[in-house]
Amino acid sequence: MLKKAIIAGAGALLVGLLLFGRDLWSYVSTSAGWVRETVKESVPITFEIDRARRMVHDLMPEIRKNMHLIAKEEVEVRQLEEQIARADERLAADRAGILRLRDDLASGQATFQYAGRSYTVSEVKLDLARRFERYKTAEATLASLRAMHEARLRSLEAARQKLEGMLAAKRQLEVDVEQLEARLKMVEAAQTTSEYNFDDSQLARAKELVRELRTRLEVAEKLVHAEDAFRSEIPLEEPAPENIVNEVTEYFQPASPALAEAGTRHQ
Repeated sequence: MLKKAIIAGAGALLVGLLLFGRDLWSYVSTSAGWVRETVKESVPITFEIDRARRMVHDLMPEIRKNMHLIAKEEVEVRQLEEQIARADERLAADRAGILRLRDDLASGQATFQYAGRSYTVSEVKLDLARRFERYKTAEATLASLRAMHEARLRSLEAARQKLEGMLAAKRQLEVDVEQLEARLKMVEAAQTTSEYNFDDSQLARAKELVRELRTRLEVAEKLVHAEDAFRSEIPLEEPAPENIVNEVTEYFQPASPALAEAGTRHQ
């Protein structure tokens, strides 16, 4: 099975080289990018917003870890400050003792009394030398502690700024996600509204038909009024006078008596 897959892959590679030549890798990489973009575009926006919200929420473990480290460092820095203060006090006391022994030796005495005991010049010198070596070592140690303290303070301040930056970025991302969700709801509302669009062409045809009917009714009304007007000017429905023939004859003064007789007969 594996052998067949290897042979098939080699065959596909050979065919690709024959068809595309040196451009094969360009085609392959472009196709892979196109497939990735197509798959990404097919993912619902709601899912992507939820994924972004989850990613923002997943920042909290890292933030809490850094908060814990900063709190621990603050405690250790405070302890270091206390250690430096104690070392500084001891160093000041050691310095005072060294200066006292030096002054005593400079006095030229043969013996010295300390805490009820007598010491020779040699013993005092030996003790002074030992104290002085310890003092120089303690002084160097204190200098190292102070340098360490300054370095840890700088590191602590940088960690605080980084934590504040992470918190600010998280809050901004939360706002951005909320804004994206609000915009998505607006888009969905607009899409829902667009689904209820009516056919404006049919509405326009109905309005045009109403206008045509209104015009036809107005024309019919005008025709009716016109017929009434003409009918009132020609009172044909009134009965003609009984002596209409005589009236017409007398008006036109007929020359022939036959017309007069005809008029008399019609009466």
